[in-house]
Amino acid sequence: MTPFDLPGQFWRGNLHTHSNESDGAFSPAETVRIYRDAGYDFLAVTDHFRAEYGFPVTDTRELRTAAFTTLIGAELHAPRTEAGPSWHIVAVGLPLDFQPPAPEETGPELARRARAAGAFVGMAHPAASLLTAVDAESLDAAHSVEVYNALADRENRGDSWHLTDVLLNRGHRLTAYAADDAHLQPQDPPPCAAWVQVRSESLEPDALLAALIAGHFYSSTGPELYDVRIDGDLVRVQCSAAVKVLLSGGAPGAQVAQGSGLTDCTLPLAMFRGKHCRVTVEDAAGGRAWTNPIHLPVEPVS
Repeated sequence: MTPFDLPGQFWRGNLHTHSNESDGAFSPAETVRIYRDAGYDFLAVTDHFRAEYGFPVTDTRELRTAAFTTLIGAELHAPRTEAGPSWHIVAVGLPLDFQPPAPEETGPELARRARAAGAFVGMAHPAASLLTAVDAESLDAAHSVEVYNALADRENRGDSWHLTDVLLNRGHRLTAYAADDAHLQPQDPPPCAAWVQVRSESLEPDALLAALIAGHFYSSTGPELYDVRIDGDLVRVQCSAAVKVLLSGGAPGAQVAQGSGLTDCTLPLAMFRGKHCRVTVEDAAGGRAWTNPIHLPVEPVS
C-alpha cells in the first residue's frame, strides 16, 4: 500500500524541467549539472513539445553516468481546456521519435498516445492552468497529478490538492507528484525546490519509470519520510524532524499531530474508511512532504 518496505532505495529526481531546447535558460547539459550538483539522482528534461521549438523530445542519454541518470520526456500541448488555449501534459518516458500532434488531435487524445508509448503521464500545474474537474476527468490517460509546482507557487497557484481530492472521490485512481517546472530564468524561483523520491531497486531509467507508473514514490519540498505504515485503524509515520503531521484526504477534516521535532507519531484512520487519505509532514522551515493517496477498505485489515 505504501512503498517504504519495497526492495531497493529512494532516488531523488525532478520530473518537470525545461532547457534551451524550448524556453529554458540553459543547455540540457548545464541543466543536468545543476541538479546533479544539488545531490539529485535523476532528472527528466521535459521541453515544450511545440512547433515553435521544433517539437523537441530532448535526448539526454549521453549525460547519464553510473551515479546519475536521465529520463526522456516532454511537456505536451494541444487545444484546449475550459479556461486556457492549450493543455499542459507532462510525459516522462517518451520514445525519441514520438510524433507531433495531428492538427485535430485533442489533449486527452495526445495523452493517450503518450501513455500507449510507455510514458508516465501527469497533469501539469492544474491550479495554474485553471483546470476544471471536467477538464481533468477528460484526461483519462493521466497516471498522476502535479499537486505542487514550484514555479506556479510564485503566483499562489502552486498547490493542486483540492482538484486531486475531487478526482479521487469520483473514483479516479491517480497518484500525486511535486516538481520544479524549472526554466532557470533570472526571474524564476531557485531550482531544486520540489522533487519526488522514487523507490526502485536500481537507478536504471526503465526501473525508475516502472516505479513511477506503479506509484512507488513520495514527494517533498524538504522533509524526508522514513516509513508510513498502516496498522489496523492507525497509520504510523516516521520522518525527519517536523512540526506537524497531518492525515487528510477524501473526507472533510483532518487528523493532526503537532509539536517540536516530531519524528514518530500515530494517527487514527477511521474518518477515511472507504475513502482515500494521505500523510503530509511539515517542517519548521515550511517544507512539506506528501505520500501518494492511500485507498482504505471500509473495515480495517487485521
